Amino acid sequence: MRTTQIKLAAALLCAIAANDVLAQAAKPAAKPAAAAAAPAAKPSTGFLPPAASNANVIDSVYVIVNDEVITNREVDRRINEYTQRARAANMQLPAPDDLRRQAVEAMISERAQLQLAKEMGVRVSDTELDRAIGRIAESQKMSVQELRNQAEKEGMSYAAFREQIRNEIMMSRLTDHEVDSKIQVSEAEIDTYLAAEKAAAADRVEMDIAQIMVRIPENASPEQIAARKARADEVARQLRTGADFAKMAATYSDAPDALKGGAIGWRDPASLPTPISNELRKLKPGQSTQVIRANFGFLILKLNDVRKLAAAEQAQGPAAVTQTHARHIMLKVTPTLTEADARKRLAEYKAKIDSKQATMEDLARQFSQDSSAAKGGDMGWLEPEDTVPELTAAMDALQPGQVSDVVKSPFGLHIVQVIERKTQDTAKDRERTAARQVLTERKRGEALEDWARQVRDRAYVEFREDK
Repeated sequence: MRTTQIKLAAALLCAIAANDVLAQAAKPAAKPAAAAAAPAAKPSTGFLPPAASNANVIDSVYVIVNDEVITNREVDRRINEYTQRARAANMQLPAPDDLRRQAVEAMISERAQLQLAKEMGVRVSDTELDRAIGRIAESQKMSVQELRNQAEKEGMSYAAFREQIRNEIMMSRLTDHEVDSKIQVSEAEIDTYLAAEKAAAADRVEMDIAQIMVRIPENASPEQIAARKARADEVARQLRTGADFAKMAATYSDAPDALKGGAIGWRDPASLPTPISNELRKLKPGQSTQVIRANFGFLILKLNDVRKLAAAEQAQGPAAVTQTHARHIMLKVTPTLTEADARKRLAEYKAKIDSKQATMEDLARQFSQDSSAAKGGDMGWLEPEDTVPELTAAMDALQPGQVSDVVKSPFGLHIVQVIERKTQDTAKDRERTAARQVLTERKRGEALEDWARQVRDRAYVEFREDK
């Protein structure tokens, strides 16, 4: 397992979605975003550590971000990570100065976001961190010790690895609060999207795309905008003369995916803003667009490949699902309640219910040890995937009104009663849910990029001359 795989697992665990900046092109040009390397205005207070006075200092300050510093050693470590990743992916690297600039800019953005998370009181306890690392190890089919050994083998101390995962979780929670929780998709937007989807269903495809983004500084002057446009035009010219797109992205792009060669991956054109989708549809695999103006800067997109969606993926036929309305009583095995004792108690409850001495609802209110106790053990309407396989199998074997024998699940020991069943056509609900997810992701890409730009622009950033 390489470092990239560990980081990928961590990213998936934290649900950190990709920064899909393409979505911003759907908005009219408004307030442009900040240039990647443009330092923000200095706030009224700031931490200014003294310049190194000893020529033999082992490490030195490279850049100040608000009241924290990023050292040369940290930058070198990040560059080494990018270099290993690029070589593993057989991707060309940009020139050393460009690679350093991209790495430093990414670190500045991350540091500013982490500082904001701490200011807002976002915390990850050691217990939560241990659980997260355990899930990462499990996803990699490794023990925690093996994961630790692998990280140390690749040059990262286990303490540094833990803090990296802690930071990723903190940033995920921050964006959940600052971005995801504020995204709204209306029913009218879903109706419009579904209508467009059905109209285009005959030629549904996915496109593998990459991007180069040249960002415009906030409140940019006409001269600055012209300079950024000239930069984008020069990139487009070099691409037309045969330059490698991935290397140009790593060298010139201001997008977060720059050091991945601008790779965005497979996208359904219908999920992209219409102007972007229209430009991509004009291309053949291997071709790039001309410079596209967006509200945050200039974009150049490359179409790597196209594939047709399988008929099964396009089909949205009826899907009848059996739903079960059920109650349960659950007991947890603890140091004071053994499994044998829990089984005995549940068997006694079942006997009382079967003999009409008590109802499942009343016994659940008194004795069940989960959140459904207050509702008489009512778990609501359940579909097969809504609960663990053990309970699903137990419910499937019952007729309405019947109570199961004792069932063991990862949560504890249960007895289950089926109240009623129905068959529901959930195709339309699933279709609308899928549409809402696509539209949410589309808006999220725009909102996340805009939010990250604002956090970066508000930060006090000073590059030191003694680097």
